[in-house]
Amino acid sequence: MKLVPLGDKVVVRRLEAEEVTAGGIVLPDAAQEKPKQGRVLSVGDGRMLPSGQRVELAVNEGDRVLFSSYAGTEVTVDGEELLIMGEAEILAIVNGSI
Repeated sequence: MKLVPLGDKVVVRRLEAEEVTAGGIVLPDAAQEKPKQGRVLSVGDGRMLPSGQRVELAVNEGDRVLFSSYAGTEVTVDGEELLIMGEAEILAIVNGSI
């Protein structure tokens, strides 16, 4: 099944959580923090202005993005956990590696 977001919404798949700290300590699942990065899977058709015009979103399918811990709404589709969030909840687009 494919999710098609409406308006200024995007569908994001979280990236995998880090299992080892920078110091080499292996973290159990319970201690792992939910990642605040994800990959955009699908984007809506844009934000509607009061004049009736649509403004394209700044993010595109395939972009790697940063968002806050509480951004979006979690949904499960075909056994996969995804986030649906507004474009305004995305903090940055990541180019390269962090």
